[in-house]
Amino acid sequence: MLIITLTTDWGLKDHYLAAVKGKIYSQKPDLNIVDISHQITPFSIEQAAFIFKNCYQNFPEGTIHILGVSTEESDKCPHLIIQHKRHYFIGADNGIFSMIFDEKPEKIIELEIPQDSDYFTFSTRDRFVKAAMHILNNKPIEKLGGQKNEINVKIPFKPAISNNTIKGMAIYIDTYENIITNITEELFKSVGKGRKYKVLLRGEEVHKIQQSYNDVPVGEIVVIFGSNKHLEVAINHGNASSLLGISLNDSIMIEFED
Repeated sequence: MLIITLTTDWGLKDHYLAAVKGKIYSQKPDLNIVDISHQITPFSIEQAAFIFKNCYQNFPEGTIHILGVSTEESDKCPHLIIQHKRHYFIGADNGIFSMIFDEKPEKIIELEIPQDSDYFTFSTRDRFVKAAMHILNNKPIEKLGGQKNEINVKIPFKPAISNNTIKGMAIYIDTYENIITNITEELFKSVGKGRKYKVLLRGEEVHKIQQSYNDVPVGEIVVIFGSNKHLEVAINHGNASSLLGISLNDSIMIEFED
């Protein structure tokens, strides 16, 4: 089964998504195109990386992933094709790949193929699709350009840690307005060492991390570690971000007893 995934900040109003899909289908009509998201906040590679990282490994080996966020090419931000864990990734080296992979990718190629247009504002359609077709035709990716040893690194914000506190921040707010933080379960356990704790949320305190949303009554605050292993703040059947007044980049603290 041949699969291409698309992750972009285009939304659904304009012609961009249809143009890319049409370009793909005109060459491979039996292909499966999976839309990961097209509702990324414009130019937010951090948001795109978070969404993409939490789903791409569920796709079968051989899947081609096109990342269409902030794709304008420059000397400092070349277009890349990456092969890693038997998946292929095509996008701009704007830091997004460093936020997706926890280790150095296995193979990095800087795209040197000409694009299919004299205009340079629509790289996803005019260059990335061309690279994807090259892979689907079972041609080696080394034919697409020169090999690189490194990718551009963009370091995401890390929680501030002391003996008794972890100060994290909201890094993503989902459709339900659940608040996902940059505090991982691993970090919580390593700092907490089994001690009692409280989660501080803008005047609210939560003293227990639950296993599921329904572990508290409807309308109450619930804190869990989600399937992505990040601390998450929600309201059972409610909208945590609005009701608690917590937005992206706002701080969330865990305080441990001495």
